[in-house]
Amino acid sequence: MTPEQRDVWLEHRKTIVISQIAPTLLLITTVALLQFGLAETALAVRVATAGILLASGILGALVQFQSATEAQALAASSPDALRDWMWVVKYVTPTVFVVIYAALMVALFG
Repeated sequence: MTPEQRDVWLEHRKTIVISQIAPTLLLITTVALLQFGLAETALAVRVATAGILLASGILGALVQFQSATEAQALAASSPDALRDWMWVVKYVTPTVFVVIYAALMVALFG
């Protein structure tokens, strides 16, 4: 991998990490707010919470998937095992978000 390709690879990696920050913070905040009665608030507030979490998760997953796909293509000719873990970013991370999101929806509306 050339130094230029390595710089692009590192930029994709940084994008993946940054794209996880907002959804993670929102999930943590929601769990914290559940402890203070979020599940007992008006239906509109709970629906808004669900929408914010969903929008953030979808946008984060799209950015991660795109960056991981581009990073895999960039590393395809590299002898390094750089691309071997991108499937985690593309599939496992969004799956974990969906499971956490579903659990929070049960807590909010169940």
